[in-house]
Amino acid sequence: MLQVLVLAPSDDRALRARLHSCSLTMGSSASKAARKLPKRTDTPSWAGARTPSASHDAPGRLPERELPQRPLASEYKTEGIQKDSGDPDFLANLSRLGPVRVDHHMQSVHPVPDATRMLNSRKQFEQELDASQGIPPRNRLPAYALSELLDARKSAISQAAINDLAVKYNIDPEKLELLGRTVNSPSVDPSTTVKSVDKEENESVSMTAVWVEPQIRAA
Repeated sequence: MLQVLVLAPSDDRALRARLHSCSLTMGSSASKAARKLPKRTDTPSWAGARTPSASHDAPGRLPERELPQRPLASEYKTEGIQKDSGDPDFLANLSRLGPVRVDHHMQSVHPVPDATRMLNSRKQFEQELDASQGIPPRNRLPAYALSELLDARKSAISQAAINDLAVKYNIDPEKLELLGRTVNSPSVDPSTTVKSVDKEENESVSMTAVWVEPQIRAA
């Protein structure tokens, strides 16, 4: 907007201020007009277009709804199932080994006499135990009772105490004396205890086994 002012010639300062104000107003209006962009109402030709799916463009590929359905299970082992579950490496190794060769000239293995005697003795003991209604016959003890007897014998301090044990376990004192010379229950020496730790920090304890005899006091 252009403003024309009529002023006295003597008022130079007022005239310059007015002219400066007018130039600023015109410059601001021109800048606003230059920044204003026209509105476009036409819709571009590419608006709303969709990119075709890669599945439709792939040659030789059927649409998803036309793919053949594979069976998830079968009531019988078909050839495909057997091939899928087989181990080709294992079968190849079996083929390389070939059929098993049996040596028909092998000697029969016979048990040693001690093992046969032990089995016969155990069978006889079971028969006698059934005949006596669960009461062990004289001079015959099961393994757990024999271990208890030998442990108790170590703590005996007199021959009378050993004889009482023989009566308690239904064994002859002479048989117990003979048995104690060759058979004993396990014992260890606590002074030989050794503790060790392996690489995985597992601790183990070892001790020396010893033979313990009853300490019979003189009468």
